[in-house]
Amino acid sequence: MQKFPFDEIDELYRDVILRHYRNAGNKARIEEPDIEYDEFNPICGDQVVLQLKLSDGRIGRASFRGQGCAISQASASMMADLLRGKTLKEAEGLSETFRQIMLGRTPTHEELIELGDLEALQAVRKFPVRIKCALLAWIALEQGIEEYRNRSGQ
Repeated sequence: MQKFPFDEIDELYRDVILRHYRNAGNKARIEEPDIEYDEFNPICGDQVVLQLKLSDGRIGRASFRGQGCAISQASASMMADLLRGKTLKEAEGLSETFRQIMLGRTPTHEELIELGDLEALQAVRKFPVRIKCALLAWIALEQGIEEYRNRSGQ
């Protein structure tokens, strides 16, 4: 059977997602996190508990724990990689960019470079029911930042 070029791209994306799912380097507990948010999808049972430790106004450490499908857990792992060193405002900007891409907007070349391995999750757009899986950790990020700002008066 002849393979079409998009089959090879989908396979590459699948490999990136599975690599992050199986070897998530950011799955750990942070003692005394500045931001912690537990997001749960009752429809599929996916869960992400995001923790962030801030240092000098930037995200010094980002980690997650959770359970669920490869898409939700890989997205959390990729996001945690990307967040280190970012301000909360920059993190919110990344979240908005990722959300818009997942909802169908074509990313710019610069956005693809900035998002790194998250580019692989574009393949999920073909399966609308799985978009929520890819966004679960990002929802935790947005809600966690909002909760932190409300708590700290920022």
